[in-house]
Amino acid sequence: MISMNKICSRCVLDTTVADIWFDERGECKYCKIHDEMERLHPLGEALKKECDLLVARIKKEGRGKPFDCIVGVSGGRDSTFTLYTAVKMGLRPLAVHFDNGWNSEIAVRNIKKACEKLGVTLHTVVADWEEFKDLQIAFLKASVPDADIPTDYAIYSVLYDEAYREGIKYIFNGHSFRTEGTSPVSWTYMDPLYVSDVHRRFGRLKKITSFPHMTLPRLLYYTLVKGIREVRLMEYIDYRKKEADEILKKELDWEYYGGHHHENLYTRFFQSYYLPKKFGIDKRKTELSALIRSGQITREEALHELNASPYEYDEEVVKYTLHKLGISHEEFREIMEAPLKSYRDYKTYLSFIRLMRWPVKVASKLKIVPHILYLKYAR
Repeated sequence: MISMNKICSRCVLDTTVADIWFDERGECKYCKIHDEMERLHPLGEALKKECDLLVARIKKEGRGKPFDCIVGVSGGRDSTFTLYTAVKMGLRPLAVHFDNGWNSEIAVRNIKKACEKLGVTLHTVVADWEEFKDLQIAFLKASVPDADIPTDYAIYSVLYDEAYREGIKYIFNGHSFRTEGTSPVSWTYMDPLYVSDVHRRFGRLKKITSFPHMTLPRLLYYTLVKGIREVRLMEYIDYRKKEADEILKKELDWEYYGGHHHENLYTRFFQSYYLPKKFGIDKRKTELSALIRSGQITREEALHELNASPYEYDEEVVKYTLHKLGISHEEFREIMEAPLKSYRDYKTYLSFIRLMRWPVKVASKLKIVPHILYLKYAR
């Protein structure tokens, strides 16, 4: 067996997830979140009509502008297929890429080929390396399992900032609960105050200036005043990994990079080495569980994959990461042996988010904020 932890009777998430709970049938909290998301986005004719109306609205609101939506691209499957789908729907996306200094060569090629073949304009925002390195090291020293949050936070900030600058109201996100699931809060938490507090405590530099700091007032201004919306386009279609891979390879000469989000070398180090070794967290469980719930693989297949081998890592990627960050082996040993902490040990907006539970729920139903904010944080 993969562990002695209690495991969900339906998926493969277990009690390595600190905030998990199970119902009387042994099904976990995250299966319940999936079911609620399915009720909100049930596949079929009704969802297709909703998608058609959404696309028509985006086209109308973008009329007379160079672009009518923004798609964040990383070179990975999800973002590339989102870009491909947007173009096939007749939309005029601006592709935005945040370069944090960790792109693999495959990711760079995938982005270039996709944009050229689809005839899409690409705008790349490049982080100042010393600033971004300082933020990443700060999160490692914070000893939290959210140490890859600087990348997610920066991408989120850049996309909203670009949408505001271009006068675009729609940002397409490539995430799908059917293929990626919902990341446990105890594994991945993010908000502006959390990022600021970790950097204030452990960062060497006083300020980050090469990409916008998405403060809560700025986010509220962008969403409530400027009307910028984040849309998870893949949740409007029957998105299947294997079929997407075949289409992307055929249409865009897309290349696979060997693992979930491994198009980014730091994320590859983080998920395949840092999390399993320091925290005992295997993020394959989240993705495999999502694929089980959506009927893309069986639970037996997922258990076999997890039991067959631990999360494989490349020793050269670990060496490369430490060298690039300028961390000595002794410093890294101290990081790996430091007491485990979580977002609860730092300042966050989580208590405020939960206090605003019902406004967040209403806003999510109005599609001002993603419904997952209510499901994941506010209930």
